[in-house]
This record gives sequence, structure tokens and C-alpha cells, in this order.
Amino acid sequence: MAATPNSPASKGEHESDELMKNPADMTAFVQNLLVQMQTRFQTMSESIIGKIDEMGSRIDELEQSINDLKTEMGGEVPIKKPEEPKNSDGSS
Repeated sequence: MAATPNSPASKGEHESDELMKNPADMTAFVQNLLVQMQTRFQTMSESIIGKIDEMGSRIDELEQSINDLKTEMGGEVPIKKPEEPKNSDGSS
């Protein structure tokens, strides 16, 4: 189906043709696009940092809960370290 003069595809093609003819419009378009990308990147960065901060708080709470449980159990509970895998050639 061919694009009609009022269709979005035709309008987008017309706009890009106009931008190619006028360097000032192309510059403004690119600058606007870069500002939009920077805004989105900043929003995503803030969201990620917020989630990392929240995770840090949860880890701190978990650590405190573990320490409280240790105290309730009557002192330090030794933590068993996982055994290191033995080499298959018999050396250690």
C-alpha cells in the first residue's frame, strides 16, 4: 500500500528531507535528540542508584538480624568455611 500525503510514513519522510536541506534544522534536531537521550539516561541512572541504595539498606538490616540471632543464641556461632576442592592430580 502506498503512503498517502497525510500518512505518518510520508510525513516522516518529508521531515527528514527538509532536515537534510537545512543544516540549522538538522543541528537543532540532533541537539534535541541528545537532550532527550541525556534526560532518559539521567532518569535511569537515578533509578539504578536508588535501587542499589535500597539493596544496601536491606543488606544492613539482614546483617543486623543475623547479629541479633547470634546474640540470642548465646554468643558467637562459628561459621563453617566451605571445603576447598581437592586437585584431581593429588597435589594440594
